[in-house]
Amino acid sequence: MDISTPSPTARRIAKTILNGFDAYFADFQNMTLGAKARFEKADWQAVHEAHRNRIDLYKQKVMQVCELVRGVTSKDTSDIDLWAQAKLAYAQLVSSHSNYEIAETFFNSIFCRIFRHRHIHERHMFVKPSRAQDGKPLKDYSIYISYRLDKNVEELVSRILDDFEFSVPWENKKRDVANIVQVIEEHILADSDSSLPPVRIDILESVFYRNKAAYLVGRVSRGSGSVPIILPLLNNENSGIYVDTVVFKPDDASIIFSFTRSYFMVDAPIPSRFVRFIKSLMPQKEASEVYNSIGFNKHGKTEFYRNVLEHMKHSDDKFVIAPGIKGMVMSVFTLPSYGIVFKIIKDKFDPPKTVTEEIVRSQYRLVSRSDRAGRMADTQEYSNFIFYRNRFSQELLEELQRVAPSKLEIDDKRVIIKHLYTERRMTPLNLYLRSATDEQIYDVMDEYGNAIKQLAAANIFTGDMLLKNFGVTRHGRVVFYDYDEIAPITECNFRKIPEPRNEAEEMADRPWYTVAENDIFPEEFRLFFSGNPTARKAFEEQHRDLYDYRFWQRIKDALLAGQIGDTFPYRRRTRFERADAAVDKSGTEHLFNF
Repeated sequence: MDISTPSPTARRIAKTILNGFDAYFADFQNMTLGAKARFEKADWQAVHEAHRNRIDLYKQKVMQVCELVRGVTSKDTSDIDLWAQAKLAYAQLVSSHSNYEIAETFFNSIFCRIFRHRHIHERHMFVKPSRAQDGKPLKDYSIYISYRLDKNVEELVSRILDDFEFSVPWENKKRDVANIVQVIEEHILADSDSSLPPVRIDILESVFYRNKAAYLVGRVSRGSGSVPIILPLLNNENSGIYVDTVVFKPDDASIIFSFTRSYFMVDAPIPSRFVRFIKSLMPQKEASEVYNSIGFNKHGKTEFYRNVLEHMKHSDDKFVIAPGIKGMVMSVFTLPSYGIVFKIIKDKFDPPKTVTEEIVRSQYRLVSRSDRAGRMADTQEYSNFIFYRNRFSQELLEELQRVAPSKLEIDDKRVIIKHLYTERRMTPLNLYLRSATDEQIYDVMDEYGNAIKQLAAANIFTGDMLLKNFGVTRHGRVVFYDYDEIAPITECNFRKIPEPRNEAEEMADRPWYTVAENDIFPEEFRLFFSGNPTARKAFEEQHRDLYDYRFWQRIKDALLAGQIGDTFPYRRRTRFERADAAVDKSGTEHLFNF
């Protein structure tokens, strides 16, 4: 069939999909625009509800548009040649669209849903973008406001805070300005060369909202060099908004935009512009990560897939089984030259696991819609992911054929994995401990305990706390990545092990007391350190309270009462003092202070 001139039917399908994309984007933006009011009202429950609703929006719109596509033609929409024409028509329609790349991802989603992720080929969908990004530096554009240091830093900082108007007052603006000025003068401008042009601060005009915080995101430039400047703002729910700290190191900025955190709500009418600005602050971050961080995770998947294809062209190493203890539920493999792991659900789970594949999938969906609190890795889910067979080690191929044959299609050239998850590669905590110094062990076990506590504050009980289920990032943070046994804290029953009533009970080799499915006995957590007394000692010096059922019960009671804890994507020691501040209404600071 000649597809050089799309048929009227193909053009109608293309217009329907583009109209659907524009409707999706408008709804996405409207949900996002409500973030300011939710922050000002300190309506934290609504914040989490909006986060979940916005994630669900994409799938809802795709399903609606698929039905509309079937309704705009009497022809067979499963005709693959028709879609080659529709793709051409769509490329013409979005050629001048400001968000063409995300619009193309939306087209891909419609195609994949109709064809159940089959026929993935450039002929039918946008495996590659229809045009390359121009890569030119951002010109002065309305996504950010530029401030020049003409007089003094104090006046400049005060002007910046004034320009971001909120409907509630500042708790103590003078104090906050002084704190910010001190950081800028001592850490950002201290070694500045006076022969360079004047200092310029560019602040994105859209505020980044996430959980209980708002962030002003920008950069400080002098000459050709620049550093990030991020101002986290909190609402004390009593006397106003305050600046909690200043983040100015690229690594610290990267943690704020981490793959372990929920997506931001930020008014980004042209997301690609924001991605380019943020990448100028953190050049090591992939575009896919930044798209994810601002809520366009479906396009983040597209960018990641393209990045994998590009990496494969410029590498020759083979996929291998990931280092560490093999999982009972997942088979995990990686490419040594690429910092990602690929996870496949096994066809049969090793004992004593009793969960089902559907439960595992539901747990991953739960994580994607939860507040990950900086302690759970974001994952992307793919169907029919295509690899070249010659890039798989023989050991890995044999392993996958043994544990997950139903997930594979293999021919002479390709390995197609019907369902998998991708996730950032980290060093498994149990492997990290083998070569760690005593100081590193002490620090990482503090991180391990904090990870468990912060997830608890986000209403996530990790279930299996074995060290192998946690990873250590390049920043030294401990992150949980095994989700098959997670459960809401509010659905757990935390108990103390009853005292034995007689010698027979004391000597019994199994519990003599009744244990319900949701019963948790924190005293048993000591078992997770068997064989590593150094790690256990470091953990107990800092987090012995995790062995006490009453600690967990207090967290559960607070969550049931509707309290939402604070999670900070920066070190608590960097927070500014607020000696003159009124006590926060929430009352959660003491309870969730970890």
